[in-house]
Amino acid sequence: MESKPDTIKILASHREEVFASHANLYVTVKGSSVVSGNEALKKAKEVSQLVEALTSPALSGGEWVGLSPEAIHLQGVHIETATGTLLKSSSATYRLKIQCEKLDQLAELLDIISSQKNATLERIAWKYNEDEAREQGLLKALEKAKSKADKVAKSVGVKILGVFDLIENNFDEEMPFQQFAAQAMPKRSLGVTPPEPSLGMDIQHGKTVTVNVDIWYRVSDFQHT
Repeated sequence: MESKPDTIKILASHREEVFASHANLYVTVKGSSVVSGNEALKKAKEVSQLVEALTSPALSGGEWVGLSPEAIHLQGVHIETATGTLLKSSSATYRLKIQCEKLDQLAELLDIISSQKNATLERIAWKYNEDEAREQGLLKALEKAKSKADKVAKSVGVKILGVFDLIENNFDEEMPFQQFAAQAMPKRSLGVTPPEPSLGMDIQHGKTVTVNVDIWYRVSDFQHT
């Protein structure tokens, strides 16, 4: 049975900060009628009003170019009825997911949602391209481990021969963000222009990617005295 070689164990870590590249917005819309399936995006009055506002380019030379209709998804419909009988005239709450692929449009997107009196932003799910950050973090952690191993080996009088074993793990830590309440986005009333920007929430978000490595380096025989 082969015996375990002489090793030294080195622990190292590195943190990389990464900012969100896109986001999903979860919105509820109070509707005055019940329409099931994707037809609700066109035939439920309050929902279709929001969809039209989100997909239509801004007038008068504005920068808003409109979302693609494929960026808006109906996730569910909750029916509200006092009699227990389902009627087309029953009220309903529609749950939508809106994909924002370009965060430079997020402020305008939020302003459009806030202008719809029946729409409420429930939460924002930030999305990241964190693979590159994890790869960069791993390389930096390995560099730190190698530098530390060289110093330890020199101090104890041995030479680094190679790597015997390596364990990598990583975790992500989201930056604290504001939870949205119904009042977080004040509705615009007729004849009143809210101060700009009319937002009570983050429009940019980030997180920290931490990469840890445990490395057992093979070393030359320890000199025993």
